[in-house]
Amino acid sequence: MAKFSRTWWGKVFIEALESFTDSGRLQRGRSYANGGKVKSFDIDGNRITAVVRGSVNPYFGVYKEPTYIISIEITPIAKAKWDLIVEKLSSKASIISRLLLNEVPENIESSFAELGFHLLPYDRRDFQTQCSCPDYANPCKHIAGVYYLVAAQLDENPFLLFELRGLSKLELQKKLEQTPLGKILSEELNSKEVTVELSDSLYTRVEKRSLEEQPSAREFWLGAKRLPPTIDVPTASGIPAIAIKKEGDFPAFWHKDHSFIETMEELYKRVKTKNQNLI
Repeated sequence: MAKFSRTWWGKVFIEALESFTDSGRLQRGRSYANGGKVKSFDIDGNRITAVVRGSVNPYFGVYKEPTYIISIEITPIAKAKWDLIVEKLSSKASIISRLLLNEVPENIESSFAELGFHLLPYDRRDFQTQCSCPDYANPCKHIAGVYYLVAAQLDENPFLLFELRGLSKLELQKKLEQTPLGKILSEELNSKEVTVELSDSLYTRVEKRSLEEQPSAREFWLGAKRLPPTIDVPTASGIPAIAIKKEGDFPAFWHKDHSFIETMEELYKRVKTKNQNLI
């Protein structure tokens, strides 16, 4: 499964299919996807279409490689219900911030479930599938092969989950940005980056300043004003490393199976703590 799904949402997509699909057909479908049997593959909204190469089988009188037309439709969520869902998602900073950073939070399904909906596949009724092959079973191995390619696409584009349920990435982010919390986060994300300026020195230059009045010895050592009894320590930003997180867990330049963001978070921890208490 690793070649077809690296992210948690891609794996959950496959696990949902395995719960109500014959394991043998899924296994053959996986070999179809891995063997390049899928000639073409397209996703338009909640509809997936594909052309899959069949197998030559003289025993059944098939002497020429056939091609089969695949159609898969995911049950969409009604447009009127999306406003309720977006309102629910935007009420949690941990969810809306990650969605605006092109990530899908692990707990997002709980927000959908509270309203009686599901983002990821839930049961067989979520799919309407057709294949032009003579196999009586549905899904057949050709449809199963397309399922694995959909899981691979989900790794690259997590917002495909929303598109398959009837809401495009542009519509989702537009709705999120119109919420009070979304406005604050989107302004921060879209803020201009500070330009890097060249410096002829690696050290801060010392500047001399003249004092209008010479402080007394008491003021020099104790200060002119008494310090407050407690000092408020500023809390850490809720969205650290925004530039890193903009591209998501698997950016185009990242070719490893583990998350790029998790790798960078581990690096930041080691730099911050100087590898103390870290294995």
